[in-house]
Amino acid sequence: MTQLMTFVNAMPGNISQGLIWGILAIGVFITYKILDFADLTVDGSMATGGAVCVMLITNGCPVWLAIVCAFIAGCLAGMITGLLNTLLGIPGILASILTQMALYSINLDIMGQSNRPVSVDKYSLIVSSREVNVVGNSPIMIILALVKIFVIVAVIIAALYWFFGTEYGFTIRATGCNQNMARAQSISTKKSTVIALVLSNGLVGLSGALLAQYQGNADVNMSRGAIVIGLAAVIIGDVLGTVIFGKRFNFVARLAFTAIGGIIYFMVLQIVTIIGLPSQNNKLFSAVVVIIFLAVPYLRKSAKTSFGRAAKNSLRKGAPKDA
Repeated sequence: MTQLMTFVNAMPGNISQGLIWGILAIGVFITYKILDFADLTVDGSMATGGAVCVMLITNGCPVWLAIVCAFIAGCLAGMITGLLNTLLGIPGILASILTQMALYSINLDIMGQSNRPVSVDKYSLIVSSREVNVVGNSPIMIILALVKIFVIVAVIIAALYWFFGTEYGFTIRATGCNQNMARAQSISTKKSTVIALVLSNGLVGLSGALLAQYQGNADVNMSRGAIVIGLAAVIIGDVLGTVIFGKRFNFVARLAFTAIGGIIYFMVLQIVTIIGLPSQNNKLFSAVVVIIFLAVPYLRKSAKTSFGRAAKNSLRKGAPKDA
């Protein structure tokens, strides 16, 4: 009973964290699912967004403007990866690793030290872990805090739905589906790749800005392992949405379920914590979750193929032989 109450009390925090990380996961969705680009820049660009946001807020910048600047900082990080890949011919995964490494030093330069605090008592932050704390807050205050994050995520999904319906959006989707065919249609695949990476890491930077406000500080290591959490949310949402909607699982639903995947991830993580597994194994658990959900679609497809082959073989054996 005590464990159940602990889980229920932690629910608002898990939902809010899941949605914030869900924004990062939507950014990962753009590169991983739409563009088919292995981008590890997020392990640096999230911290960049948090660092830029906190430093601007603590120096008197309005919170909303600090968030916009964090988005732009993430866009610049994605642009660097894109240019390294398209102009210099560096493979995508290596280009993103190089950018990620460079961002570690850049983040230290931005903050001047490894950690910078930002207090909700001193600044009017958009989100804060205190607002979703069951202890000391009324249910209405908690609901309002969650609604703010839901609205932000909904606006992002609506904006992306509009963007990917434009000409630029279609060129990115075409580039991800088949680069050779896209080039045959006079699409600049290099330009499309850069735009997708810019947009993806812009969302990651925005997520970092919100996370820094939520946890009350920006840390140079706050985005370490972010790609694993982002992938976990993307894959959990994709598998869950496919099971529920099947062929009706459209683009908007995929974006929404990516954010929902973030919530589920943190809820499962909370269950693991309640069970009593060591917290130092969280990264190991994250990797296992990603492996399992990556394997599920492949195993289901393999099982259907094997069943189909067995059925065909049975029909062949049972068919009458020609005289």
